[in-house]
Amino acid sequence: MGIAVTPPGLAYDPELACRQLAQVDPRMGALIARAGAFTMRPEPVQSLFAALLEAIVYQQLSGRAAATILGRVVALYRPRRFPRPQDIVATPPERLRAAGLSAAKTAAIRDLAARTLDGTVPPMGRVRRMPDEDIVAQLTTVRGVGRWTVEMLLLFRLGRPDVLPLGDLGVRKGFARVFNPRVLTDPRVLSRRAERWRPYRSVASWYLWRALDLERA
Repeated sequence: MGIAVTPPGLAYDPELACRQLAQVDPRMGALIARAGAFTMRPEPVQSLFAALLEAIVYQQLSGRAAATILGRVVALYRPRRFPRPQDIVATPPERLRAAGLSAAKTAAIRDLAARTLDGTVPPMGRVRRMPDEDIVAQLTTVRGVGRWTVEMLLLFRLGRPDVLPLGDLGVRKGFARVFNPRVLTDPRVLSRRAERWRPYRSVASWYLWRALDLERA
């Protein structure tokens, strides 16, 4: 028998997770069989500041529009590859607005920068040792950063294994298709079912998103 190798960026073995999910929940196992291998791999994270700044810029915008605005913001600080928190704090809000940021997003990234400098947003070395809920509690004190934003960070940037984004409409729609349509009005239905998916609710959530892809296909 070969030795399981955890893919880079993940804090768990996805093959082991899929086997366990199928054992504890045959309907989830059937979804996994239909959808195929777990292919999600986290994007590298250099700092929480950079990841959250990008997340704030992308909120409520198409990917193309957000990428354009982020590029303009980053260009303000060349030759640096990416602005530092102190760079953002030192920049007049009007200059950030001129790059395409709304007033709300300008205020949010300035608050993010200030809270990074005062230690509210922890360095990566510390955050990797923190429990998920502690990260959520700490980062949601930043203006413009809600629970969903932090959960996406935990899932897709930090590779945490047991994240269940109950507020995500895609996850709830996928659950409604496969398990129970009542979840669309009562997310507790999903929460109760997901207890059996611990400690791999991140993997289960990813497959619920895939359930919608399968339906569209």
